[in-house]
Amino acid sequence: MSAASAWLAPLRQPSRAARVARWLWIAFAIVVWNVVFDRVLVLAGRQYVHAATVAARGSGPYLRVNDWMRPAITRGLWTATAAAALILAVGLIGVPLAARRRPTRVTERPTTSDQRLATSD
Repeated sequence: MSAASAWLAPLRQPSRAARVARWLWIAFAIVVWNVVFDRVLVLAGRQYVHAATVAARGSGPYLRVNDWMRPAITRGLWTATAAAALILAVGLIGVPLAARRRPTRVTERPTTSDQRLATSD
């Protein structure tokens, strides 16, 4: 038995595999939350910089970063939370459903003398 198969052997137990799968879905949801939140804030920051540059070149009013970023924080929080909640729902509902399914196993293997394999000419 190689080192890799010895390390993976406990994961072949359904209860442990389901537990690992749940933690992987949770980790995936956390990563997606961070990415979505960061992306919303970066886009809002870029929009602010563009709007502030246009306003500074023209005769428009001075734009405050707080007026742009506070709504972006709220929007990012809700968007990221919705994405992470959807991922968690899919994962935490799907893992038990997948764990309940049992793979079909071949109980008998055909041999060359098996009548079903014989062809009639």
